[in-house]
Amino acid sequence: METGSNDATIAGAILAGGLSRRMEGPEKTLLELDGQPLVQRIRDRLADQCGGIILNANGDPARFAFLGLPVQGDTVEGFAGPLAGVLAAMDWCAENRPSATHVLTVAGDTPFFPADYAARMKTALAAEDDPETVCLAYSGGNRHPTFGIWPLCLRAALRRFLVEEGERKVMLFAGRYNLVKVEFPLAEDGSDPFFNINTPQDLEQAAGMTGKAG
Repeated sequence: METGSNDATIAGAILAGGLSRRMEGPEKTLLELDGQPLVQRIRDRLADQCGGIILNANGDPARFAFLGLPVQGDTVEGFAGPLAGVLAAMDWCAENRPSATHVLTVAGDTPFFPADYAARMKTALAAEDDPETVCLAYSGGNRHPTFGIWPLCLRAALRRFLVEEGERKVMLFAGRYNLVKVEFPLAEDGSDPFFNINTPQDLEQAAGMTGKAG
């Protein structure tokens, strides 16, 4: 799939490997919003910003064939949370995209993330000299640890963190390195562009926001 950026050093990754505990019925990322599966909307939004996208998802990858993306399941056992998805994306890049130095992540349940998300994250990264810099998104006083840019040089350290230390917390891992907080403004109506869908009520709310997303 062709995307809106030819930066071969940064791979986009949609994190959809988690369990939808609070959503009844079908898999959360495949629920439709304004006639499109959530994950398709997210793919299209990221494709305008980032060159080359992979999907982190567990189970049968055939259910995502319509996206035209490579699908990589977690490479550590036990549904170890978002960091398992980050590691899976790093592992995929190491094997399939040697030009990549960083992975830019988005959550598979957040359809309105900013249109300038990738640009702001790349700008923040470029301002740092430390190769072990991790950038995470913030808005309205809230952090969004599934939205970040991660250097592949931390791949081995992340595997040790998950497997040997048995840890899962994003902020615990990111805080060991040069952590940069990238602030994003709220929308004009006060809504958070990182609004994520966890419940049927959230999906209803998102349906009312589709005409407002920039």
